[in-house]
Parts: sequence; structure tokens; C-alpha cells
Amino acid sequence: MYGLTILGNNSAIPAYDRHPTAQALYWNDEVFLIDCGEGTQMQLTQYKIRRGKINHIFISHLHGDHYFGLIGIITSFGLLGREQPLHIYAPAGLEQIIRLQLQVADTTLPFDLQIHTIETAGTLLSNKHVRVDCFPVKHRIPCFGFRFTEQKAPRTLLKEKAVAAGIPQYFYNRLKLGEDYINKNGEVILNETVTTAAPAPLSYAYCADTVYLPEICVHLQQVTLMYHEATFLQDLEERAAVRFHSTSKQAAMMAQHCQPQRLLIGHFSSKYEDLQEFEKEARAVFPKTDLAIEGVTYLLRRPTEAGS
Repeated sequence: MYGLTILGNNSAIPAYDRHPTAQALYWNDEVFLIDCGEGTQMQLTQYKIRRGKINHIFISHLHGDHYFGLIGIITSFGLLGREQPLHIYAPAGLEQIIRLQLQVADTTLPFDLQIHTIETAGTLLSNKHVRVDCFPVKHRIPCFGFRFTEQKAPRTLLKEKAVAAGIPQYFYNRLKLGEDYINKNGEVILNETVTTAAPAPLSYAYCADTVYLPEICVHLQQVTLMYHEATFLQDLEERAAVRFHSTSKQAAMMAQHCQPQRLLIGHFSSKYEDLQEFEKEARAVFPKTDLAIEGVTYLLRRPTEAGS
């Protein structure tokens, strides 16, 4: 499955049963944790997200509402006997904070904790399933967004042609990966005769706390799903700018520039109890906008699946 579960959608202060920022991104058989505000591990439990699938955590910046839940998750992993390494990617300063917390608590972890410092735009992770890139945004302190891109989408199998060519079913997944088939007579069945080209790779972009910044669209063009912070409504545009945040209208304007398949907005100020005006304001600019609602999983779908 490819999908995004919202664990927290509020800004600095928890309010109206909304929690600070955290998201769980399902990517095939992995789960990536994006930001980790206070209470994140309780949200993981509530929404039945398997902690053992989390091997990589991405922290956008070092404001507390984006990482105060991290030490709790790390120590819980230790208490639960985790053995596989845990990788955390964050701006400078996080490693010093986490190591100090572990030191003063005299905590020895049973797993390898690797904290990778983010300093500039670039690739943080690349394997056969996904590439994760980071890019700087504009906030009061160093802050980064993240883009997750499918490495290689599978080709589309033309099953009737595969059957007619005598290709056994066990080989179908290898056909989707681009392999030719050689039958028992030594005849080569070219892959392109029984499959069609792979669709565009799935992708997810996370735009952390930032002012309205159209220049980052170079990192965001035509992603499957884009999340952008929308702390305030447009009537508080000046307050948003002073606090290095965006409005719902500005988030939608970013989507206009970048043309994602779908836009999610979140990081709502505790000033607002009712969020419907955020959706209304954003949809007036970019109709394919939804609120990032806690507990909801938003699926990443290829264009051919969008209507299904």
C-alpha cells in the first residue's frame, strides 16, 4: 500500500483534540515517520501503525511541535527490544539533544541509533523502492521539506498476450519488472510485447513550516500528493508572514504552481476550532484540496487508479 496517515495536524499547542505535527507514510512494506510532535507514539498505537515497520524518521526542523515526541519513541523502541537500526534525518542540533537525553537517563539502547544531519538540499535515502530528497524552505530556523519518489514503477502486464505467448503465471511479476521470458525451446519473448510502459512513479512531497515560497516548486512538480502547511486563514496573511508561516490560500497557490494530483493542508493554528473555512478558502484556488484530518489515510494513486 502507498498512503499517508495523519497522526497530528495542529501547530504548536494541542487543541480541540488535534495534536502537533506527525505523519506516517506507508511505502510498499515500509513506514516512514515524518515529524514527531508530542504524543506521536500514542497516535501510532491508536491508529494501529506497526512500529516495527518504522526504520527511518524525518524531522523537518527543531521546533518542539515537530520533534518533542521523538525521545519517547526512541526509548520505547528500546524497552520493546528492538534490534534493527533506526535512522533519523534532521537539521543540526538534534543528535546533541537526543544523546544528552539518553545520557542523563543512563539509557543504553539495544539497537543502533543513527542520526543523520541535514545541511543542504540533496538525497537522504535511496534504495530499490524509494528515493527521499530534501530541500530547504524558509522558516525562523533551518527547516526542510521532503520528497518521496518511487524508484521504478512496475510495467503494466497485458495478461491476455502473456497467456497467448505461453508465459507461466509465476513469471508475471518479473515481466512487470522488465524482464524478457525465455521458453523451454530457447525462444525469447520480448517484454515489450506482453507489457506496456510503466506509469509515472508515485511521489509524495511534504512542505514543512514555511512562508509562501514558489521557488521550491522545482522540487515539487506534479507529485502524486503534496502536503503544505496552512497555519492561518488569508485574513491573517501578515501574521503568517511575521511568524514564517503560510495561509490556506497561499498553500493552494503553491499547488497551482506545482500541479500535484492532490493537495493536503494542515498545521492549523490553535486559534481555530472549526477548520471548514480552510478547505473552502483553499478549494477556491485549487479545487483538489483536502484537509489533513487526524486518523485518515490518504492513498497515493496512479492517474489510472484515481477514479477507482
